[in-house]
Amino acid sequence: MLIDNPAGGYRFLTGISPFSSGVVANAGHEVVHATLAAQVPWRQGFEQIDAHLAAVGRERPALCAIELRCPAPYSMPDFIDFNAGYVELVRSWDLYVGDHNPLARTNVAPAHGPPAEPVLHAFSYTVEADDAPVTFVVSGAGEIPEASLDDNEIIRKGETGPEAMREKAAFVAATMGSRLGAMGAGWHLVTTTDVYTVFMHEGLLEDAVIGAMGPATRHGLRWYRSRPPVIDLDFEMDVRGIRHEITV
Repeated sequence: MLIDNPAGGYRFLTGISPFSSGVVANAGHEVVHATLAAQVPWRQGFEQIDAHLAAVGRERPALCAIELRCPAPYSMPDFIDFNAGYVELVRSWDLYVGDHNPLARTNVAPAHGPPAEPVLHAFSYTVEADDAPVTFVVSGAGEIPEASLDDNEIIRKGETGPEAMREKAAFVAATMGSRLGAMGAGWHLVTTTDVYTVFMHEGLLEDAVIGAMGPATRHGLRWYRSRPPVIDLDFEMDVRGIRHEITV
């Protein structure tokens, strides 16, 4: 379900309590993507976001997406516990729309040089822009059905061979396509495609992802040797369509 967040200048695709499935700017607005020059602990990162939004003349509701990096994948109960603290902070900013968290999110565990604690990697926010194209961020998703926090529903759980990874990757690529369609976007509008896995078998992307990307392949894709945030998830993606990418 796509819900309007007029205070933020965007609509969001409902997800689960900790995050939405994606965000798309309303007419007269665009999404700006900001990567931190130096990662900081995630709570401190929200303070940095607050200062940046104030500097560019935007209020807190303009925040629409968060990208985190964690030390290692969580067990599902630990992931739920982390999300409880995250949700508490988001609620303290008064960002919820009714019962829904509008913020898109990606949260992955780098395989090399992981942080000592969860950190903020990047964020996205809206600005007013009458001439903007359609801009959006799709949340990270792994090989588990939408809205599920049941690790027994993970696709090919415990399997990481070539055939299993192709099935996982194809499932995730299809999830990206479904979310894009639900937001009124499409692969032809995607400017950045990110893949997160440590099981990069030969031909995996060609067999399971690149064909699904269609016209987005002209922008290539970026592979992060990282793990999804929950133990036994092995493949994650996120995508976005952005005109302005900045470093702060």
